[in-house]
Amino acid sequence: VFGKNLHQLLMAPPVKGRVTLGVDPGFRTGCKLAVVDENGKVLATGVGHFTLPGQEAAKARAHKEIVQMCHQYGVTAIAIGNGTASREAEQFIVSLLPELPGAAYMIVSEAGASVYSASKLAAEEFPQFDVSLRSAVSIARRMQDPLAELVKIDPKAIGVGQYQHDLKQSQLEEALDGVVEGCVNSVGVEVSTASPSLLSHVAGIGPALAKNIVAYREENGIQSRAQLKKVPKLGP
Repeated sequence: VFGKNLHQLLMAPPVKGRVTLGVDPGFRTGCKLAVVDENGKVLATGVGHFTLPGQEAAKARAHKEIVQMCHQYGVTAIAIGNGTASREAEQFIVSLLPELPGAAYMIVSEAGASVYSASKLAAEEFPQFDVSLRSAVSIARRMQDPLAELVKIDPKAIGVGQYQHDLKQSQLEEALDGVVEGCVNSVGVEVSTASPSLLSHVAGIGPALAKNIVAYREENGIQSRAQLKKVPKLGP
């Protein structure tokens, strides 16, 4: 059951080719916002207070800021996390759509987002952002390419089943890792944009080799498969 749930989450259809606004909903601390481009690069971040009743001045300010942000960066997709305050955030975003021609929104699973945000990998990726803003970036990227984002998280931390702690952990980990590897190798990866986390799940490629590929790509670019033979320690 856990493997089936994880497979469905990883194989969700991507929404590629769109500049995306990620919204991590919240009440007291506000909703964290992050705009990422078509390749997942962060363009802007912010915080909006628009989920609590009252606070009309804060809602008006958030309305203006989000619309301006969307127009400035050409946002056409909005990803809203499905956690606390999701319904209130959705209602507010829907009220903005008449001012955002061509934009659409989607509710996205937040499973494991908080675990990723506090991880060493997230800190290396986004040292300039606090934990909550990293979560908004993750939500935006999950809409663009769920598989590429979710492989950064330990499968057990994604919360794919209620009683996973009752099972023998080594067997659970082996089974879930097998699902992740199967999904990655079934879909394949875009070698010109894939992260080390995603590349390391490709059959025959470990973490060290994945980093070598990314390092070579950043220095030389990759225009053909033949070039991959030049990556240190990667044979034919």
